Amino acid sequence: MDELPDLVEQACVLARRLGFPLTREEAERIGPGVPSACLPGVGRFLAVMAAGCRGGRIGEIGTGVGIGAAWMAGAMPADCSLVTVEIDEDRAAAARDLFAGDARVSVLTGDARAVLGPYAPFGLLFADGGWRDPGGLASLVELVRVGGRLVMDDVTPATPVRPDVKRELFFGDSRLLSVEVVLPDLRNSLLLGTRLS
Repeated sequence: MDELPDLVEQACVLARRLGFPLTREEAERIGPGVPSACLPGVGRFLAVMAAGCRGGRIGEIGTGVGIGAAWMAGAMPADCSLVTVEIDEDRAAAARDLFAGDARVSVLTGDARAVLGPYAPFGLLFADGGWRDPGGLASLVELVRVGGRLVMDDVTPATPVRPDVKRELFFGDSRLLSVEVVLPDLRNSLLLGTRLS
C-alpha cells in the first residue's frame, strides 16, 4: 500500500525539486496558509472515485504541482477527461509539463472562479484550494452534475472548537448527501458529497 503509481512518484519528485511541501507539517514549518500536496490516503481515495467516472469529466481546484491530478489521471477511464486549475503560474507550468503526454488532462492557470465554469458540470470535483468563504464553497455544488461527487480534504477528524465552514457546506446543503471519511493515519479526513439536486 506504500508504493506509489509511477505518475504520482514523478509528481512527488517534482514537488521536492520545486520545494512544494508534501505534508501539512512541512507546509506549517514554512508558514501559515502555505498549501501542501495531496496526501497518499486522499490520493488513493481520489483514484477510486476517478475510476468510476466513465465518459465523464473530472475537475480539480488547486493543482499544486499535480500530485492529486496524477492519482486521478492514472485511474480514470480512457474516455474521461480531467481539468485542473492552479493559480500559481510556476506550479501550473510544472504540472502542465508533467501531463504533457496525456491529452485527456488540461492544466489551466488562473483563479478557478473565473476559468473553471465553462468546463462544468463535473462528475467528480476535488476542491483542494481557495474558496474558503461560505458563499464560495456553496457555489462549488453548482459545478457538479446531479449524481456527481464533490470532495474536499484538509479536515481534522475531531470535533472542531469553532464552526467549520467545510462541514457546514457538506452537511448543511440540502443538495448534497455527505459523509466524512477518516484516513488511515487517523489525523486527517476528507468530506465527500453526492449532488442530489
